Amino acid sequence: MQVMDTAIPEVKLLKPRVFGDARGFFMESYNKRTLKAQLGLDLEFVQDNHSRSMQGVLRGLHYQIQQPQGKLVRVLSGKVFDVAVDLRQHAASFGQWVGEVLTAEGQEQLWIPPGFAHGFLVLSETADFIYKTTDYYAPEFERTVRWDDPQLAIDWPLTNAPQLSEKDRQGRLFADAEVYP
Repeated sequence: MQVMDTAIPEVKLLKPRVFGDARGFFMESYNKRTLKAQLGLDLEFVQDNHSRSMQGVLRGLHYQIQQPQGKLVRVLSGKVFDVAVDLRQHAASFGQWVGEVLTAEGQEQLWIPPGFAHGFLVLSETADFIYKTTDYYAPEFERTVRWDDPQLAIDWPLTNAPQLSEKDRQGRLFADAEVYP
């Protein structure tokens, strides 16, 4: 597995080795020992999530203020612009964001540590998006930062207004959001 740095050092882009031939391909999408050796992280994932979304759907920016979740995300079909925003007050990158295009063809994965808000925009006709989490979903602790917060100024590759859930429409501005100490 190839591990690449992003603009925020703790967020990593992972490219698994893909073995392909005329029959198709094989890849190892997750190996605890490999991640520990390559990232120095002894991760325990407790939940897998899968969503399917149409082009123009924007989900996020979500996080849990308690029971923060680390996420290992990837696209099974389609293409997304995936974003992580650092909400850790003590971090040098507090309030900064990183965005990466993830595709089914490229098989890229993004490691987003606990303490970050996460969101994505679907760029293809549809996208199947899966992610492993290091803690369980806890709706009572879920928070949302506005995807279009002017202070964050995320450069979403939008061609039209995004399709949003009501929860995402009601997100807080970054300046008013609960953050991690």
